[in-house]
Amino acid sequence: MSGWINRLAANRRFQAAMARIPGVRRLVRAEGAAIFDEMQGFVRSQVLMALVELRVMHRLAEGPLAPEALAGQIGLPPARAQVLLQAGAAMKLLRRRRNGAFALSPRGAAFLAVPGLEAMVRHHRVLYDDLRDPEAFFRGETDPALARFWPYVLAGGAGAQDAARYSHLMAESQALIAEETLAAVSLRDVRHLMDIGGGTGAFLRAVRARAPGVKLSLFDLPEVVAGAALPADVARLGGSFRDGPLPQGADAISLIRVLYDHDDASVANLLQAVHTALPPGGRLILSEPMSGGVRPDPQTDVYFSVYTLAMKTGRTRSAQTLQTSLQAAGFRQIRPAIARRPYVTSIIQAFA
Repeated sequence: MSGWINRLAANRRFQAAMARIPGVRRLVRAEGAAIFDEMQGFVRSQVLMALVELRVMHRLAEGPLAPEALAGQIGLPPARAQVLLQAGAAMKLLRRRRNGAFALSPRGAAFLAVPGLEAMVRHHRVLYDDLRDPEAFFRGETDPALARFWPYVLAGGAGAQDAARYSHLMAESQALIAEETLAAVSLRDVRHLMDIGGGTGAFLRAVRARAPGVKLSLFDLPEVVAGAALPADVARLGGSFRDGPLPQGADAISLIRVLYDHDDASVANLLQAVHTALPPGGRLILSEPMSGGVRPDPQTDVYFSVYTLAMKTGRTRSAQTLQTSLQAAGFRQIRPAIARRPYVTSIIQAFA
């Protein structure tokens, strides 16, 4: 049946006939527009980069501006500024007024309010370069710069400068992940939470605000925990899960955007170490973007899967794949949580 439908969809005469039928032609046009959007996606991403780097949305957040006035502020020739503003309005990040001025749209305002989103857009310069030759990239014939940007996933660890870059980007984006995770997970019965790979402590700061009575510990590379902005009573545990067992004493352990940074063998070892470190009944909170698996997801199976492929050591896994790995590590009660925005993160809880 699917082959027959595909043959019809590929027939130009059939397409033309459907485009003339009232009620159906609307669907045909929408599908055609969706195909065109796929083709122009790289241009949209570069328009977004220009809007971010030139702080166009920030400037319009203070009030509408005529294109000529805004062009002077951002240092563009008026005609080129007009093209950029028109594109931003077409993407619904800006709004064009009847008098020709441009204003910030609700979508643009929401974009500015998402923690870490601008930092991630700027960071995409690295990924754009890695995808310059997509055929070679997918063949595995390139040496992605993204793998060097995240040296903490490599066997040698990270130096102080690399750790600072990693920590800044993580801190900028981790706040939203923490918000989504804590909206789906109750910490009511947790006594002591240890966050593994928590960077500068953004997740633990969110936990402290939500559950001030929970004892907290941060476990990460020594050069990372040294710069963590955390209250004095939060334990800073420097180390690597590759070098030995994890510290014990916590009845809950969190892995927030950690597993998808690593290969399958490293994930298996880490989950086994977490299971060993937890007491009977102890809980693991796992939160990261997950593949749609048998139902490919338009966000995670495009963006995150390609991103982790460029990292060379990581992989975006489905919830089912992670549940299988958790079972292999000894966890028996595995409960996926309902995420409000799965394109940001998905959550699984597992009990030792």
